Amino acid sequence: MFGLVDCDNCYVSCERVFNPKLEGKPVVVLSNNDGCVVARSPEAKALGIKEGTPYYQLAEQFPGVKIEALSSNYTLYGDMSSRIMEILRQAAPSIEIYSIDEAFLVLDGMEQMDLKRWGEDLSQRIRKWVGMPVSIGIAPTRTLAKMASKYAKKYPAYHKCCLIDTEEKRLKALKLFPVEDVWGVGRRYTEKLNYMGVHTSLEFHNMSAARVQHEFHITGLRTWKELHGESCVGPDVIESKKSICTSRSFPHMITDFESLRTQVSNYAAHCAFKLRKQHGVAQLVTVFVTSNPFRDDLPQYGNSVSVTLPTPTSTTPELIMAAAQGLQTIFREGYHYKKAGVIVSGITPNYAVQGSLWDLPAEKRKQFLELSCLMDKVNHKNGDDTLVVASQQYPVDRQTGKAAVFKNSILHDHRSPCYTTNINDVIKVYAR
Repeated sequence: MFGLVDCDNCYVSCERVFNPKLEGKPVVVLSNNDGCVVARSPEAKALGIKEGTPYYQLAEQFPGVKIEALSSNYTLYGDMSSRIMEILRQAAPSIEIYSIDEAFLVLDGMEQMDLKRWGEDLSQRIRKWVGMPVSIGIAPTRTLAKMASKYAKKYPAYHKCCLIDTEEKRLKALKLFPVEDVWGVGRRYTEKLNYMGVHTSLEFHNMSAARVQHEFHITGLRTWKELHGESCVGPDVIESKKSICTSRSFPHMITDFESLRTQVSNYAAHCAFKLRKQHGVAQLVTVFVTSNPFRDDLPQYGNSVSVTLPTPTSTTPELIMAAAQGLQTIFREGYHYKKAGVIVSGITPNYAVQGSLWDLPAEKRKQFLELSCLMDKVNHKNGDDTLVVASQQYPVDRQTGKAAVFKNSILHDHRSPCYTTNINDVIKVYAR
């Protein structure tokens, strides 16, 4: 048997843990730069707010309605997710983390237990210990477990846990479940199935195996078998990425090199952190910049360049220096830059590094690596960007004496504090 634990409205629920005043109100969480809606509370969904709606359109589309809009706080969401995953590790024989708000549980050896009660107790424990509501689906396959979790989320009578353990329950669940919501059935498959007159999971289930394989190949056949109760979809193994990209659009256009270099340095630092996290090193650093294509009144420019490193590396200083070198090559005065990015590629494992005659001295490389790992530890403990390389610091405005971070960094005007990862953001309680 398999279980699927799904955090209900994850981002909004994280915010509500520390701000109970948001309960019962329409709440949305915004993307980077407070651009558009990426998460909605049930109340916001009931109003008709669609995912991807630009923030500025909310007041126009819902005049007179008080909508609580919050900037995304991924540091908080990630830490809350980690706490839930730790509870799951203690509760189940094995877990497979699928995303920030979902995890599969492998329940081998637990078939003789009252899994319905076990799931309900687990959901209540997470709610009590972390404050997050979760829905749990339990079934013979991962696809059916994911289907069951949606029923557990939708219908309160399940008490946050839906168990599909009989043929009767399986067929009933398939009959009521839209085919487009089946895990593994994407938009193109849905269009093709609807054209064939297939609209429910049961109708897809009732197709012959030969026809499913002919129309939807081996991927569709695996999904079809899973709906029949045959487990054939293995855990999603997270493979090391062949390239890593960090890019952003700026909230305001940038015209000077120093401000642009700071942005690029930050992107290179984030790429370096992701490289170290997957125990890899990169040999190629690509930098790209572009102006605002929607400003027809301004001259347009875009360019990219790749810098080959003499020796593959994952250290923050080296990747920042390579990115700055590339930016210096493609930067042009007189343009209003709206977006930039850094891509590291040519990634190999960090234990298979071929040295170079033109490489840094061994002692210097060791120092860079130790410094980078120390930064990772400090930032993990105290919050992102607590410790950064000097070139990541935003230039100081000579007139005001303040850093230009408020002008050119990512907008998050409505971001909540990092309650669980930053000591300065810990909730203070005053007793009288």
